[in-house]
Amino acid sequence: MSESNTVLITAGPYQFLATFEQAPKTVELFRSLLPYKQKIIHTRWSGEGLWIPLGETQFGIPFENHTSHPAPGDVLLYPGSFSECEFLLCYGGVSFASKMGPLAANHFLTIVEGKENLRALGELVLWKGAQDVMFELADDAK
Repeated sequence: MSESNTVLITAGPYQFLATFEQAPKTVELFRSLLPYKQKIIHTRWSGEGLWIPLGETQFGIPFENHTSHPAPGDVLLYPGSFSECEFLLCYGGVSFASKMGPLAANHFLTIVEGKENLRALGELVLWKGAQDVMFELADDAK
């Protein structure tokens, strides 16, 4: 497996480059899922974010580098417990929550290139619905 620290995210018609954060168990888990293809939908409770709901999935990882107020371009994993397991990609103001109330999730990936297209992606998903999303190591995408 490549040890690249750069992830290429292709979501709808947009591409972004992201780097891993200091969340070793979450990063290790996410690397094991790559390449990861899914649908991304708009959040229900958290504000300007896009998510991949994972239902009752249990990855068995602890909270690490967790936050309730991520910045645009942050990618989080909520490992489950009070609400369903999910990935969250923030494109604007987010106060991470569920119908149960405020939550915190592991910030493990940050978009470093393409941020200027985050709002356009968020609005596309909001108004046009689910979009394909693919996460892959940038070195493997060549």
